Amino acid sequence: MKQVAIISIIFLSAVACRRAQQTETKGTQNFSALLGQYYEDRLKLYPLEATAAGDDRYNDLLPNNGSARFLKDEHDFYQKYLDQLNAYQREHLSPGDQLSYDILKDALELGLASQKHHFEYLPFDQMNSLPLMIGQMGSGEGMQPFKTEKDYDNWLKRISAFSVWADTAIANFQKGVQKGIVLPKALVVKMIPQMQSMIVKEPQKSLFYGPINKMPKSFSEPTKNRLVEAYCNAIQTEVVPTYKKLGDYLEREYLPKARSTSGYSALPEGKKMYTFLVKQQTTTTKSPEEIYQIGLKEVARIGTLMDSVKKQVGFKGDMKAFFDYMKTDKKFMPYKKPKEVLDAFEAIHIKMEPSLKKMFNQVPKTPFEIRQTEAFRAATASAEYNQGSADGSRPGIFYVPILDAKTFNVTSGMESLFLHEAIPGHHYQISLQQENTALPRFRRFCTHNAYVEGWALYCESLGKELGLYTDPYQYMGALGDEMHRAVRLVVDVAIHTKGMTREQAIKYMMDHEAISEQGATAEIERYMAIPAQALGYKMGSMKIQELRKRCQERLQARFQLPGFHDQILKDGSMPLSILERKIDTWAAAQ
Repeated sequence: MKQVAIISIIFLSAVACRRAQQTETKGTQNFSALLGQYYEDRLKLYPLEATAAGDDRYNDLLPNNGSARFLKDEHDFYQKYLDQLNAYQREHLSPGDQLSYDILKDALELGLASQKHHFEYLPFDQMNSLPLMIGQMGSGEGMQPFKTEKDYDNWLKRISAFSVWADTAIANFQKGVQKGIVLPKALVVKMIPQMQSMIVKEPQKSLFYGPINKMPKSFSEPTKNRLVEAYCNAIQTEVVPTYKKLGDYLEREYLPKARSTSGYSALPEGKKMYTFLVKQQTTTTKSPEEIYQIGLKEVARIGTLMDSVKKQVGFKGDMKAFFDYMKTDKKFMPYKKPKEVLDAFEAIHIKMEPSLKKMFNQVPKTPFEIRQTEAFRAATASAEYNQGSADGSRPGIFYVPILDAKTFNVTSGMESLFLHEAIPGHHYQISLQQENTALPRFRRFCTHNAYVEGWALYCESLGKELGLYTDPYQYMGALGDEMHRAVRLVVDVAIHTKGMTREQAIKYMMDHEAISEQGATAEIERYMAIPAQALGYKMGSMKIQELRKRCQERLQARFQLPGFHDQILKDGSMPLSILERKIDTWAAAQ
């Protein structure tokens, strides 16, 4: 009887174990289904995200994202999925699902918190602008595809919604005027010519005629004729009137009501708005004041390194004179044509290629290109990376604004710029994340400013290990880029919490780095328009450097840099607090 009892206990234990495994498997399946449905519903709500990811299903939709209806749908979307997520017990999920749980919970809570601050009253500016984005997409050179007849028809439907979006934007600007939430005049005067530049008398001269000029030869003549007529009509009756409406409103009605102050502290509840944006953009709990103090220390540290380079090259004047020398001496402006500038960036790529293979086990499959920024947006654009599509059909593109090749300065930090915007910065990180089909889809295409920009700035610190920065002026350019990010910590916080004016911020920037007044003005106005976004770079890179040092100290001889880079990149973008827990767990397991 005793033996039978033991066998019965073993049998019952096995049954219980199988049931527990089945329950766990079902729970995992249910959780995966939740993540999948969240992503599907998100794409319907934000169809431009789908287009950016290479998902063509919603290429005909343009959300009216400032309308009361949209904002309610957005709130209900976030609340619905937060409620469903909270029904799961995190500790019962697999390690991978726990990461997904944490990342999604953070996104949902931030989404709900964002709505409390009425950012819709500032619907666009000279930097963060759907009207400019629509121009890039409609040119045929952006993320909107123009390969099939359906692609061309999709764009006609999408652009038809632009006028409604613009009406809502104007209405929200008006609400902001009534609430005292308005943009600075210095930004509005930059927005007006952006709108006016899209106004043409002949459709063929419009940026939006670009897709017609590159129509596939395979299209039949009737199809070509139909599309030419439809695009000309859309430009004349929808595109041009909408930009004129926006430009006229900004110039005649909004500009007189815009504010003379620079920062959010001048707005009602501006301090709360900025504190929220700091949390959102840095994914840390650090206060604006803590970040400001970090900035001051970093400015001093990098300044000492810059002084050592000045001494190395034998320059006798002070640092400001050295900056002026690098900005103005003709030997630092060797190019005559834009192609020469683009070729110089490709030469950087070729030079570091052998060392890249020693630092990374995984490299993207997505193609990569270097292009000159389109003329219509070059005057206000910075060098940037536009992500490719997940399937590789659209390449990742490193855009370089070249207003005049003869004044393009090599001491601007070409090597560090390429490391950041192109390879191994944004191109590696974004492409590897998108290509990783093992990740839930919402994680393949999510971005966190401090992680994405932090990684890219961290990549700048790899220059010497990649065989770059051998020229002291290129190293000075790299230090200048790092100083630029440290200066941001100081001026961004000071503009929005300490009453620093636009002019004072421009001067502070020019005193600490080799930047022209035009360049400093564009940067400072960027921080005025998109508060706290510029903080993510330095906060993110410092965290990754801190984690690398911690892992090296813990693992000693077992530390391998390619393995560390794999761990930073393999699970995609996430808040820095979650990344830190993940890396600490990985190091402990080694």
